[in-house]
Amino acid sequence: MTLRGPSFAFLRRTTVLARAEVLHVVRDRATLAQIVMLPIIQLLVLSNATTFTIRETPVWVVDRDQSTESRGLVDRLGASGYFRIEGASMSGEPANEAMLRGDATLVLTIPTDFARDITRTGSAPVHFDVNAEKGAAAGVVQSYASQIVAAYARELEMERRPRQSLVRDVPSGMQAPTTTGGHIEAVARSWYNPALNYKHFMVPGILVALVSMIGTLVTAQNIAREKEMGTIEQLNVTPITRAEFIAAKLLPFWVLALLDLALGLAVGHLVFGVPIRGSLLLLFASAGVYLVVALGIGLFISTMVETQQQAMFVTFFLLMIYLLMGGLFTPIDSMPRWVQLLSELNPIRHFATIMRRILMKGAGLDDIARPLGILALYATLILTVAIRRYRKQTA
Repeated sequence: MTLRGPSFAFLRRTTVLARAEVLHVVRDRATLAQIVMLPIIQLLVLSNATTFTIRETPVWVVDRDQSTESRGLVDRLGASGYFRIEGASMSGEPANEAMLRGDATLVLTIPTDFARDITRTGSAPVHFDVNAEKGAAAGVVQSYASQIVAAYARELEMERRPRQSLVRDVPSGMQAPTTTGGHIEAVARSWYNPALNYKHFMVPGILVALVSMIGTLVTAQNIAREKEMGTIEQLNVTPITRAEFIAAKLLPFWVLALLDLALGLAVGHLVFGVPIRGSLLLLFASAGVYLVVALGIGLFISTMVETQQQAMFVTFFLLMIYLLMGGLFTPIDSMPRWVQLLSELNPIRHFATIMRRILMKGAGLDDIARPLGILALYATLILTVAIRRYRKQTA
């Protein structure tokens, strides 16, 4: 039984046009590199560059106590791997100059009588001055330093307790009371990312950004190029319908974007150890829906511009807003409330949520039903509006 009718004709003509588009991309080495190689290179570079993990932060020490205990604290900082002792002095003026030159990010000031206060009361103040011009990095530096100081304080406390028990006179047959000093010890567990590896958060976000750029930018430029060359007008006088033309233009890039996503996932898993706890089938099905949104945005942009250069500028303008408000690099929870509400209109936010839930949490369909439903709605609306505007502009 052979297929006949309008549906078969539509499928046949669309397949022929899509094959021609694939051949054009394969023969154009620059476009092929832009679609396949550059995203992988960007993933490898950006995943190492975009991280809040602090290593070898330069520290200047102002040690006014010069005791064994103060030197122990300095040694703990230097041995942690997070800090590098850049210099030391008895006064604060050299430290201020080092901070001003940028030679020091953190200044640790240990006051006089630090060891005496530790011995007598079990506590002593230390002072941190952090270069806050680096924004969020300053908070991370201060957090690391505070954790090291807290660990050193617990270590000194454990050393003090045996000495106190030797001095205390305990009657025979009685047990000495254990003094906790009123401290409350909190035990925390990190779910889904026990090692607190920031790359496990960043790599899925970078993959979303790269797939979005491919789906939107390449589509907008490709159809804008048809306008520049005048081939759209030639196609309009042929029996090929606009629906067939659009489907043939979008389908190859939809498939190539999925291939890029597969390559990126392989690199993220093998190179950066990003976990894949959920269903890959569900992940790629969600990506397929999201790419319809991205391709529809690219098609919509192509209806507003006449040249590839204009398409590139408009696309980057939109993508910058999408990326910064999509929670790829900074958590949405840390944004102002009005930005959080506005980001609901951002498709990148919803796809990034799906990616991270499936990869890191092993989420199922029920867990991503809301963001996936929003993407499906956006795909229908954006593609419909883009096609109607495209018909109006090219009629």
